[in-house]
Amino acid sequence: MKNISVTAFIHILFSVTIAILIATFLLFISWDKDRQKIEEFKRYQLISITFLSNLRLGPDREELKKLYDKLHVRPLTPAEVKVLRNEIRTNGQTIFSGGSNAGRVRVFVINGEHYIYVQRMSYNLMLKDDRPENYYFEIAMGVGVFLILLLLLLYLAVLKKLYPLKKLHKEIQRFAQGDMNTRITYEHDDEIGKIAKSFDDAICHINELSTSKNLFMRNMMHELKTPITKGRIVAEMLEDESTKKVLVRAFERMNELISELAEIERVTTQSFEPNMEYVTLEEVIDKSQDMLMADKSCITVDIKNKALTTDIKFMALAIKNLLDNGIKYGKGKCVVLRSNDGFIEIASEGNKLEYPLSYYTEPFSQAEKRSSGFGLGLYIVNSILEKLGYKLGYRYEEGKNIFMIEPDMRRRFG
Repeated sequence: MKNISVTAFIHILFSVTIAILIATFLLFISWDKDRQKIEEFKRYQLISITFLSNLRLGPDREELKKLYDKLHVRPLTPAEVKVLRNEIRTNGQTIFSGGSNAGRVRVFVINGEHYIYVQRMSYNLMLKDDRPENYYFEIAMGVGVFLILLLLLLYLAVLKKLYPLKKLHKEIQRFAQGDMNTRITYEHDDEIGKIAKSFDDAICHINELSTSKNLFMRNMMHELKTPITKGRIVAEMLEDESTKKVLVRAFERMNELISELAEIERVTTQSFEPNMEYVTLEEVIDKSQDMLMADKSCITVDIKNKALTTDIKFMALAIKNLLDNGIKYGKGKCVVLRSNDGFIEIASEGNKLEYPLSYYTEPFSQAEKRSSGFGLGLYIVNSILEKLGYKLGYRYEEGKNIFMIEPDMRRRFG
């Protein structure tokens, strides 16, 4: 019951309620039929006893008329009796038969009408049952139909009231999938309307923050490029070639870092779509090493070349960050990059991670901040891999921290 949706719960609740109501009325119908049979038996038993006892006293016409009125019966004329006898022979059904030494009483049913035949010596009376109709059953059925219709109307009203929640859910999902222009509207000022307004206010606030952040990033990168360009121009003027080469490479790398920041900003947005292409693993590894500002002699590569479909720029960036992470934090300042059946492993000597991997894939991880980084390395790697349909794994064995890039089957086939 905890995971069932509100709509499904309402469906079940109203279905069960209507089923119980229908079952109750079916039981009522069965009970009413039995009640009517018992009442009929008692009535005709009373008529039998009353007529036979009164006829024994030889009542006159006036007394018989009072008796008819009292018991709600009507005597038939000789012509009616003649016609009725033929119908009794062909279609009549006896529903009551009783009497004593004083005489006999029988009750017949013909086409839904009840006829009473009283036989006592010189009296042979054929009476029609004129008992007034009671409408208890019809009233009960009317009330039942009314209640069922009322429940159905309430059911439809509740579903109509909940329909805006479905619309609200779809709009929130659209926003979550990256449609930043989504606006949530609702006409009424009820609880759903207040929730919709709150979500709309939150979306507007998020859009404002996102716009401010993008503007800040663009301005920051623009402002950084100017001193970097000036620094490179000054470096080009140096006569010492070795110093000049180092400085130029440093300024080039700074420029590349700014470009990487722009790409990272783009990959972490909901609307990012990777540029998937058919490449080889060697191409990805070579590109990641070109992006790395470190001595390549400290990187041991042991891979089996294979083809894959990915965004080469961002996959290389993820591998580069893992290599950089291993060199920066490893004891030997060297890493091993190898491939296995899973995909890629980057191993480096060092102490086992103090916290679970999920702690380090959060932005501005405290463990990395206390070191020389900003706590964004593994967060960037994890964000990129998620976008490309891979996942980041970790294990520790034989004194080495091993980070793994593996296909995320849940994303690819789920």
